[in-house]
Amino acid sequence: MQSHQNEWIPITPLEQMTNKEYDVLIVGSGAGGGAALWRLCEQWKNNDKRIGLLEAGDLMLPTHGQNLSTMNVDRLLNEYFPKVSTHLGRRLPEYPDATLVFALGGRTLFWSAASPRIPVFEMKKWPVTAKEMNFYYNIAEKIMNVTPFFAQGSSMQNTMLERLKKNGFLEAIDLPMAVNLKGIQYGQINSDAFFSSIHFLAYALNWRPFDLAVNSRVVQVVIDKGKAAGVHVISPDKKSCFIRGKTVVLSASALETPRILLYSGIQGPAIGHYLTNHSLLRATGKISRKNFSEEVLGNLVINIPQTKHSPFQIQIFGPEKHYAYQQFEEKPFLEELRIAINTFGKVESRFENSVYLDFSERDEYGIPKIQVNFSYSETDNMIIQQMAQAKVQAALAMKLSLISQGDSPPISLMPPGNDYHESGTCRMGDDPLTSATNRFGQIHGIPGLYVADNSVLPSIGAANPTLTTISLAIRTADYILQQLG
Repeated sequence: MQSHQNEWIPITPLEQMTNKEYDVLIVGSGAGGGAALWRLCEQWKNNDKRIGLLEAGDLMLPTHGQNLSTMNVDRLLNEYFPKVSTHLGRRLPEYPDATLVFALGGRTLFWSAASPRIPVFEMKKWPVTAKEMNFYYNIAEKIMNVTPFFAQGSSMQNTMLERLKKNGFLEAIDLPMAVNLKGIQYGQINSDAFFSSIHFLAYALNWRPFDLAVNSRVVQVVIDKGKAAGVHVISPDKKSCFIRGKTVVLSASALETPRILLYSGIQGPAIGHYLTNHSLLRATGKISRKNFSEEVLGNLVINIPQTKHSPFQIQIFGPEKHYAYQQFEEKPFLEELRIAINTFGKVESRFENSVYLDFSERDEYGIPKIQVNFSYSETDNMIIQQMAQAKVQAALAMKLSLISQGDSPPISLMPPGNDYHESGTCRMGDDPLTSATNRFGQIHGIPGLYVADNSVLPSIGAANPTLTTISLAIRTADYILQQLG
C-alpha cells in the first residue's frame, strides 16, 4: 500500500532550497512571519523574486483549532495544546510557565483571537507615529477580519455591558475578535472562521509561489561583509545546511529570535534584554441563568481596556468554557453559569529582564538552551494590587459571585509566562544602546537582517500583542519592498 505524506500545503525539501538564493528568507510562520510573507507575496505578485519560509516545527493543524469539527475550546486547550507545545518553564525558574509551539502557524493555531489595539498613549515613546500605526492597524484588521460583533444579539453580552457601564466601567466594550462572521453568499464559503497565520499562507499561495520547508531549525544567521547572507539550518536527521538569502526576517518568537541572534554572534547591547509580558490575574464568577433571556442567552466577550489611570485590561469570557460554540455538541442546560475574568497588567520594560544563552545545557542540535532573568518591579506589583481590586469591582458590577477553583483562591496571580505575551527582547528604537532594531525592524548596523515578531515591540501596555505584531510585520515588509524594489 502506497503511503502519502499529509501535505495540505506545498512543501519544498530543504535540500532543494540550498540550491537557490532567496531575495527574502523568513524564519518562523507565526503571526509576524505569516504577515510578512503575505504582504511580500501580495505586493510582488508574479515577478521573479524568490521567497523562502523556514519553520522549525512540522505540519500540525491546517487551520485554527477551533475551526475543526472535532475540537471545542476545552478539548483544544486542555487536551491537545499540552501535547503539542514545548514547556520551557521546567528549566526557567523565574519564568516558569514559558511555552512555545513549534508548528506551521505557531501559537495562532490556538490563540483566543482577541485583537485590541495598544492604546496610543502607550506608544508615545515608540519610533513609529500613531498615524502610521493607525494605517497599518487598518490593514491588519481588514485581512484578519477583526470585528466587535462576535457576540452581537447575545442577552448575556448586552446585560453584562449595561451593568458594567452603569456601575463605573464606562470604557467597557465588545471585545474585538479576529473571526470571520460573513455568511455564505453566491457560493463563496467562509470555512475558517477563527483567524490564524494559516490564512496568511493561503492568501500568499494564491498571489504567487514561495518555498516552504518544515522541520527546519534555523540556528544561525550568516553575515558576510556586514550584510545578511543567509542562515544555517539543521534538519531532523541532524544535517546542517546553508541557505542563501539577501534578506533574512526572523519571526521565531520573543524567546527563540534572540537565541538565534546571540548564537550568531550578532552584537547589540539590547538583544535579549527588556523581556516584557503581562502580569495575569485569573478569576471565575458564577451567576444564575435567570439574569438573562432564555431565547438568546448567547456568549460573552467583553473588554475593559487599559486607560491612563488604569494600567490594565479586563477580559470577560463565558458562559462556562464556551465563549465559542461548536455546532456538533449538545450544550448542557445549567442553572448556574460560570464566567471567566482575566486581567492583564502592564509590566515595565526593564533591561535586567532578559533572555540569554545557557552554555551549560544544549539542545538536541548542540545549540545552547536559553535561560531567563525575570522579576516584577515595585511598580508592577502595585499594578497587580490595582488589578485585584478592579476585578472584585467588576464582578460586583456584573452581579457575579467569585468562586474558588480547587485549592486556588478566587483571584489567582498566574506564574510569569502564563499569558503567552512575551515581547521586547529585540525592541525597536532609534538608540542602538537601548534597542536592537531600528524603526523598521532592521537590526542596527546590519542591512538585510530584520525582526518581525513580538520581539520588536518596545512596550505592550496591557493589550494583547498579536494584532500589533502583525501590523508592524506588514510595515516591515513594506520597508523591505522599498529596499529591494
